[in-house]
Amino acid sequence: MPNPHRRLSDPRELNALAHPVRMAIIELLSVSGPLTATELADRLDETPANCSWHLRKLAQHGFVEEAAGGKGRQRPWQVPGLGFRWDDEHASASMDERRAAEALSEVVMGRAIDRLREAQQRASEEPEEWRAAHSNTEMVAWLTADELKEMNEAINAVLDRHVERLTDPAQRPAGARLCEFVAWGVPTYFPGVDPA
Repeated sequence: MPNPHRRLSDPRELNALAHPVRMAIIELLSVSGPLTATELADRLDETPANCSWHLRKLAQHGFVEEAAGGKGRQRPWQVPGLGFRWDDEHASASMDERRAAEALSEVVMGRAIDRLREAQQRASEEPEEWRAAHSNTEMVAWLTADELKEMNEAINAVLDRHVERLTDPAQRPAGARLCEFVAWGVPTYFPGVDPA
């Protein structure tokens, strides 16, 4: 089982992650395991020097660490645990913390939306069973704050059901592929529609 989510609140930590290359590095290390700066560069279409620089910045905040084996340029890096949590709307957060959290949320959600677009563009290339399993869902509903909280907790419980497969390949059934779910449950604002 992976280490628990790390809760972020320090604006310096949030800002360190709020960079597309750094977030891409974290994502790749999370799903592929230890990789060298050169391997990351090949996958990200970056230079090894640029990836090394970003790895050192991430290491300063404990987001990555050196993995066993290798040295110098062949030194692999890994994440010490999976996932992060942060609040971009917490009432007690400082203005700097809120701004940094919003910037990190923008990077994370922007990358997820880019992956959704790529999946949609490549859908016709997928075998029928994967096209049939694919789904996009969007809905709005009138809920109380308690109901919204309950639905978000239920969705999170479903999404966490197979989290151990990220770190333990033996848990992955034959034919499994890396899939992504993005969910948010928030009050929404439509022009001319006031809260009840």
